[in-house]
Amino acid sequence: MKLGKHLAVLAALTLSLGFGAQTAPAADKDPIKIGVYLPLTGQNAFGGQLELEGVRLAQKEMPTVLDRPVDLVVVDNKSDKVEAANAVKRLVERDKVVALIGTYGSSLAMAGAEVAEKAKVPGVGTSCTNPLVTQGKKYYFRACFIDPYQGAAAATYAFENLGFKKAAVLMSSFFARSFKKLGGEVVANLKYSSGDQDFTAQLTELISKKPDIVFMPAYFAEGAIIMKQARELGATFRLMGADAMDN
Repeated sequence: MKLGKHLAVLAALTLSLGFGAQTAPAADKDPIKIGVYLPLTGQNAFGGQLELEGVRLAQKEMPTVLDRPVDLVVVDNKSDKVEAANAVKRLVERDKVVALIGTYGSSLAMAGAEVAEKAKVPGVGTSCTNPLVTQGKKYYFRACFIDPYQGAAAATYAFENLGFKKAAVLMSSFFARSFKKLGGEVVANLKYSSGDQDFTAQLTELISKKPDIVFMPAYFAEGAIIMKQARELGATFRLMGADAMDN
């Protein structure tokens, strides 16, 4: 299903099911207001900007629903969890949107989803793959796969297609669990903090463990640094990223 149709279905269901009931009844031709909250500045800005392009393209492909124009109300959540929650609160209470789209970054989506759930305004996540984004929610959904599925798929590909039997991971219990079930060995499961710039300690330990492959579902900014430093340290293992490495 195209993103434009996702937008249309979300808007149509919102109206037909009576969601967004806190807003006054709209005239037959009044715009359908959909709130979009994305990280347009801050650490995740590049991903948020790309997603906004996709949302605007969807609106261009399908600018009307039920013979009414679709208006997008865009708010920058600044790559910050508190700002994400505030963005949703503003869209719901001040802008009176009937539905929400967002956001890039699972931690941001979890913060925004809590506010949307309490307000009973439906939302759809764009690329927020953490299962907790929608867990226990009646009003928040997603249009992407989740981390357990992605980790299992990556582990299967590494073990069965690439033939690697010895792996290490940087922050991915889902990959590690699946790789072990397939019969592979996980020699290290290391962590780092978001925003780190120096991964020498982790990479030095990984090199000492001699894995065939290292799975690192990092954002692209951190992933690029990890790959550069690994090469500088003489690492010979393969590196595999995930969806946030698509840039």
